[in-house]
Amino acid sequence: MAHAAPPSALEQGGPIRVEHDRQRRQFSVRLNGPLESTSQLFVSPAPGCHDRAVLLYEYVGKRIVDLQHTEVPDAYRGRGIAKHLAKAALDFVVEEDLKAHLTCWYIQKYVKENPLPQYLERLQP
Repeated sequence: MAHAAPPSALEQGGPIRVEHDRQRRQFSVRLNGPLESTSQLFVSPAPGCHDRAVLLYEYVGKRIVDLQHTEVPDAYRGRGIAKHLAKAALDFVVEEDLKAHLTCWYIQKYVKENPLPQYLERLQP
């Protein structure tokens, strides 16, 4: 008899945990499956697998990051997941004392809706 995987925090309506993988230069939210230890970085699923929402970034200078793209699978859109990714990425920029270029339209929208001084002072034109 097969056992169903335990529901994720998202499926249970629990807190959304954003993970940061510096090597892959991305923030992510696990969308299904059991929760992992908070100290464990995720291993990216195979291409085409959509069990994570991601925000991709790239260093474009020594202290400048380009927040390039946010992607949430269709089935999970409209639940505020991209907002959590945007906040985590911008908090990372602040904590690491970086500057940010915002290529991603969603991050641009997030900053416009949340014009916190600590975010605004770190934006690159």
